[in-house]
Amino acid sequence: MLFWVGGYGADLSEMGGRSEGIGTLTAGAMDAAWASGSLSYGRLATRNPSPSPSWLAAHPSLDVVYAAHEGAGAIAAYERVGERRLRPLCRSLRVGESPCHIAVAQDGAYLVVSCYGDGRVVRVSLGAHGELGAALVVTPERIRDPHGPDAPPEERDEFTLAGLRDLRAMAAALGEDARADAEAAAERARDGAPTDAPVPASHRAGAPVPGPTAAPALAAGVEGAHAPGDAAPPRASHAHAAAFLPDGRIATTDLGFDAVRIWRAGPGTLVADHVVALPRGSGPRHMVVHPSGHLHVVTEYSCEVFTLAPRADGRWGVVAGVPVSPDVRIGVDFPSELSAGRRGEFLYGGVRGSDAIATLRVRGAGERVEAIGLEESGGQWPRHHLVAHDTLLVANQRSGEITSLPISERTGVPGRVRHRTEAGSPSCILPARTAGLSPA
Repeated sequence: MLFWVGGYGADLSEMGGRSEGIGTLTAGAMDAAWASGSLSYGRLATRNPSPSPSWLAAHPSLDVVYAAHEGAGAIAAYERVGERRLRPLCRSLRVGESPCHIAVAQDGAYLVVSCYGDGRVVRVSLGAHGELGAALVVTPERIRDPHGPDAPPEERDEFTLAGLRDLRAMAAALGEDARADAEAAAERARDGAPTDAPVPASHRAGAPVPGPTAAPALAAGVEGAHAPGDAAPPRASHAHAAAFLPDGRIATTDLGFDAVRIWRAGPGTLVADHVVALPRGSGPRHMVVHPSGHLHVVTEYSCEVFTLAPRADGRWGVVAGVPVSPDVRIGVDFPSELSAGRRGEFLYGGVRGSDAIATLRVRGAGERVEAIGLEESGGQWPRHHLVAHDTLLVANQRSGEITSLPISERTGVPGRVRHRTEAGSPSCILPARTAGLSPA
């Protein structure tokens, strides 16, 4: 199978970038239907080096690839020419500071860019050939912190101790298992704990209630990191990913404001609908839309997976939350990518720090998730991964290599590394041929 590989280049020295542009990866034969064969990282797909194409996305019907050139603050469109070559389709487009994710609408009419650096969410129209068109920018000034003092009640964190006074409402929102957590939180509040300390939904009944889910001191190279001992910078919006929902709306994560934002799209427009607040300091990063319609969100700072679903009034809300793995360490581990396996039975979360892949089983009708495994990724800093049939391909950014892990048909858990190949600071893997791949 053939894949395109994005990576960090010299223009982002703080990321240790060694990539020169979009590369090519083959797993087995290029025309193979499976990705379980040996890996080979090939020459650049583009003729000339390009600045840090850290994220790649494909047009749904055209042989066009979109790249987020993170260091340049721009996105670009490339058309495929030949088996392993890409060439610029049009001029690149400036969109904002540090664009880190692109999601393309299923009809190919537009794409949505998430800009980590300045919090912008950008809607870019696409032409008949996939070329970049007009851009609509939602500026950070129009984005409110749902945990801020001026946030309306409907946007406030429903997991704060202040919001746990109505235990019945909490149980209705998160399930009966939340009652014991709420009661423990209320007891903690009576003992003098801060009233704004969030209680993630993942904590089981009888377990000690943790302190505030404040963003920990971050390791070097992690988004939002600051020098040890320095005061944390003021909270700021950091858009990180987008996903198209079954009801036609769009979800975007705001890692800086700990929120999932729901948008409505119209001809040339992108309108804010409502906000789903996650626990303060959780850091929602990437998402997966489950075949059931549920939305699973992985958090970078609190190391959890939250499940969202639409309510009767049309507003999305949290229905469950679990740790990525009971073995992860908050402040040491930083989850990255979240992907779905075949048929949606399993989720896979990359865990930077422990350098592992967490496996979670999806239960019920998609509303419940449980952690079942944590296996080594075979490299350092697994930033991205992709499920291809019975194989998990992992982009290990800091060790500069891509590894392949076989996925057990019986348990769904990845095994030990089967193959590996060197690749300069890989950050994203995109199939050039999509037949048989599970949705990501």
